[in-house]
Amino acid sequence: MNITREQIDELNAIVKVAITKEDYSDRVDKILTDYRKNANIPGFRKGHVPMGLVKKQYGKAVLVDEVNKLLQDSLNKYLTEEKLDVLGNPLPKTQDNLDWDAEEFNFEFELGLAPEFEVDLNTKKPITHYNIIADDKMIDEQVDRIAKQYGKLISQEEVSEESEITGTFKNEEKEIENRFTFTLDQIKGKNNQKKFTGAKPGAVLELKSKKLFEDDHQLMQALQVSHEEAHDLDIDLTFTIDEINKREAAELTQELFDKLFGKDVVTSEAEMRTKIKEDAEKQFQQQSDQKLLNDITEYLVEHTDFALPAEFLKKWIQVTGESELTEEQASEEYEKSEKGLRYQLIEGKLMKDNGIETKYQDLVEFAKDYVRMQMAQFGQTDPDEKVLEDIAGRVLSNQEEAKRLSEQLMSQKLVDLYKEKANLKTKEITYEDFVKEVYG
Repeated sequence: MNITREQIDELNAIVKVAITKEDYSDRVDKILTDYRKNANIPGFRKGHVPMGLVKKQYGKAVLVDEVNKLLQDSLNKYLTEEKLDVLGNPLPKTQDNLDWDAEEFNFEFELGLAPEFEVDLNTKKPITHYNIIADDKMIDEQVDRIAKQYGKLISQEEVSEESEITGTFKNEEKEIENRFTFTLDQIKGKNNQKKFTGAKPGAVLELKSKKLFEDDHQLMQALQVSHEEAHDLDIDLTFTIDEINKREAAELTQELFDKLFGKDVVTSEAEMRTKIKEDAEKQFQQQSDQKLLNDITEYLVEHTDFALPAEFLKKWIQVTGESELTEEQASEEYEKSEKGLRYQLIEGKLMKDNGIETKYQDLVEFAKDYVRMQMAQFGQTDPDEKVLEDIAGRVLSNQEEAKRLSEQLMSQKLVDLYKEKANLKTKEITYEDFVKEVYG
């Protein structure tokens, strides 16, 4: 067998594979011998079928199969040994006149090669890394929410500003009938709030779904409709009031602290406020890190200049899908995927240059942290190490979960790299201002 490469340019090459009879004959003969031993052909005893008849019946199919296997194995081995960084897969050049009755075969494959380039994290303009803080206003609101959540419900005769209202929303056309509880301050607009204010249990209010709640997600829950339906939903509703209550805030006692944070973890309101601040800012850091990752990803894709074997990739996209595409369709698909491909190459380069890899034990520890965080939400703040390992093992046995956590871990490693080496400027900001600045 002889394999040679013709370099067309830096990004394209042709690999030629010449296969002789000596390369495949032993493999073909062995399989045909096995066929002969087991063949059931009328007129012949098992194992005594003439080899000529076996070759006539099965020889061509076995030859084609074995040559293709040999071709694929040798090509993969060649690409590995030559350390060729190939994009997509090698594309066989069409051979309309291939003669399977010949003893020697020649094949050609087109290759699209990954470009050589450098990644510069020292950007000319520094990229903002947000340090999101929980300010006193946010902590006050959270303390107030907790006190009300764990407080007493006191029945009211009519709706007031502090009321918690329970009732049933109805719309016959959409077959909506759903019981829901909400506070008056969740209702949007003074006109809507006036309809509720002073109403008593048993009252039936006529409302419009559009702009009824401050948040469309509240409308989803109130009417039990999908996310898509909730947006711009404009229908008539009736709301029948069943209960009107007011929540009397709970006292901030040790019993409440233990219920929220575990036995003696927090022993005063000041410590409670500190714990709320710490927990909130841990969550904010995840959002800040994701914003940093997105911003640097966008910057690197836009400012890391390298060419791609575009024509090869379009051809590869055209012929490797479930159904073959037209040239125009393949070109459109390439345009959609080019940005993602560029970032995959940039990410791979960063990982290689900085020795970043994901070992299985790293993934196990990451999964344990994920499980620990989930358990903490349900009040289990100090889980046993063996329990963590068992749950993490079960999580990672699910391929989709393992892939998701692996991608999250790699993103975290890249964020750590960016914090160390990228040109960043830190901006301290409250969560409210962060949302306004980033999301508008």
